[in-house]
Amino acid sequence: MRILISNDDGIYSNGIRALVEGLVEENEVYVIAPDRERSATGHSLTLHRPIRLEEVSHLPGVKAAYETDGTPSDCVKLAIRAILKEPPDVVISGINHGPNMGCDVMYSGTVSAAMEGAIFDIPSIAISFNDYKPQDFSCAVHFISKLLKVIPKMKFPPRTLLNVNVPSIPSCNVAGIEITSLGIRPYNDYFEKRVDPRGKTYYWLAGSPIEEDELPGTDVYAVRNNLISITPVTIHMTNEKMMPDLKEWVKEINLF
Repeated sequence: MRILISNDDGIYSNGIRALVEGLVEENEVYVIAPDRERSATGHSLTLHRPIRLEEVSHLPGVKAAYETDGTPSDCVKLAIRAILKEPPDVVISGINHGPNMGCDVMYSGTVSAAMEGAIFDIPSIAISFNDYKPQDFSCAVHFISKLLKVIPKMKFPPRTLLNVNVPSIPSCNVAGIEITSLGIRPYNDYFEKRVDPRGKTYYWLAGSPIEEDELPGTDVYAVRNNLISITPVTIHMTNEKMMPDLKEWVKEINLF
């Protein structure tokens, strides 16, 4: 299988190295990833400057590996449109250091890299580990290896990615796999006001997830209960349920 790997933690992260090591023996692997951490960049693209690309050699067994000074979405778009001679069979983004559940998917560079693959209608997977300083990725790598064997048998829906979150426990303690919907996972965001050495004011965004009681069936609930969560995410964000009401509301608008 021809696999394109990217991430948002940077090409030198332990997560991407573990993923590559776990997949190169049985697959044709290409890597294009940011040259440094690009977390929470969302689906941003680089439009107002050139994107620099350099080949790297620290990932044994890959067909080719490159670092860029662009965003995760840049990496996947550049790979498919300009670098690879043939499109990949699968795009994988990760393994991310830290979860991407609930509202995280709106900001996550990891999910956005996979979403870029989905835009090209390529089966795409974002995989994240529920630990910000993970030491052992073997559970996540083992799961992805098994999932890839199922992908060719699936009728992958158009413009869809699988958002996978793996609990930070040994493989032997994983309770199973759960197909989930996105939870909420809000944050208690706040801005810390500071003053730089030149007397200029600046703000630093901080905060942490609010541990709310998530409903069974959500990704947050699954991972908290030692389950691997798989959430199908689509680029189609239209709220279909609202459309009938909205059609009635706009009848009250007189444009002339």
